[in-house]
Amino acid sequence: MAYAQRFREDTGISFPLLVDERREAYRAAELASAPLHHLLRGDNFRWRKRARAEGHRQHWLGKNPFQLGATFVFAPPDRVLYQHLSQTFGDNPAPAEILKAIA
Repeated sequence: MAYAQRFREDTGISFPLLVDERREAYRAAELASAPLHHLLRGDNFRWRKRARAEGHRQHWLGKNPFQLGATFVFAPPDRVLYQHLSQTFGDNPAPAEILKAIA
């Protein structure tokens, strides 16, 4: 919760921020953790450089800094319209790709 609070303060977000302290959703989605050597991958360097150039920065490290993310778009009643499971740090889909799922 402390990480989430610092993130909210740093970014100024005002929308609800959901926190899964026990990582139940992470396990249910079968998400992965990156191995240490992924820090040295060339694509990781490129993604970090691009993110910094766009004004993004690493906030605080959470409990598991090697936890990889995912992007989902769900629709009622329980349909998955889009799913992207990150394979390494910075492996995020383009916003246009996500938007196609809801178009």
